Amino acid sequence: MNAYIFPGQGAQFSGMGLDLYENSPLAQELFEEANSILGFNITDTMFEGTAEDLKETKVTQPAIFLHSVILAKTLGDSFKPDMVAGHSLGEFSALVANGTLNFEDGIKLVSQRAMAMQKACELQPSTMAAVLGLDDDVVEKICAMTEGVVVAANYNCPGQLVISGEIEAINKACEVLKEEGARRALVLPVGGAFHSPLMEPAREELAAAIESTTFSKPNCPIYQNVTANAVIDESEIKANLISQLTAPVRWTQSVQQMIADGASLFTEVGPGKVLQGLVKKINRDSETVSATFEANS
Repeated sequence: MNAYIFPGQGAQFSGMGLDLYENSPLAQELFEEANSILGFNITDTMFEGTAEDLKETKVTQPAIFLHSVILAKTLGDSFKPDMVAGHSLGEFSALVANGTLNFEDGIKLVSQRAMAMQKACELQPSTMAAVLGLDDDVVEKICAMTEGVVVAANYNCPGQLVISGEIEAINKACEVLKEEGARRALVLPVGGAFHSPLMEPAREELAAAIESTTFSKPNCPIYQNVTANAVIDESEIKANLISQLTAPVRWTQSVQQMIADGASLFTEVGPGKVLQGLVKKINRDSETVSATFEANS
């Protein structure tokens, strides 16, 4: 069975999407539509911006979403997912790819999400840290024992867990994690504590936008970050998407469940190959490829 997977923040690169724009009339039309919906030319930053320009949250999230979704649309009839999943932001791309959200609503929600997260980051200084080489339960236990807000945020693959929270609590937790034998406990260059309780203001803001958006019946199940299970019911998809900002990304568990449900090929749609690397670390026997655009659409 074909599983299509969609990357999240961090996969952006300068020049992303330019080949699609130049070679596909459909892609060009969708990029221009996105410029008009967003009210600024995101294509300028995607195609010509520096790495620094692309780091701005209001640009990063829509840029990755657009690259993924437009690439999926240019694949035409060859795009036949049996199941989809996305890492954090990538969940929105996956929901457009499986027909739950239309393109316009998807880009609007992603833009609102980016702005809401940016605001939440400004309310309280916070950060995230990558922890390598420890079992999940050890990391969870140390987070629970640390004073302040610090939680497990991204279960990326066995032995790689990202924690999220207040700066002081993250620093304290990192010290203890190293003492407990973590190969690395490294604070990441991010603007805030994504997938933690500190994102509650953003969750509330995004919840209102999600509630007022039409979700259609998907054409295949999505394995959502919050539950790591196959979901096909629109109201359940909405509820999980609302919970996503303050809940952990259960990527390891999602991939394991997809494999248990018959996924034999994982195709990454969008910039980079990060998710293919994680899938291989979760199950080295899985076959992974990048979606590639053929200039005929």
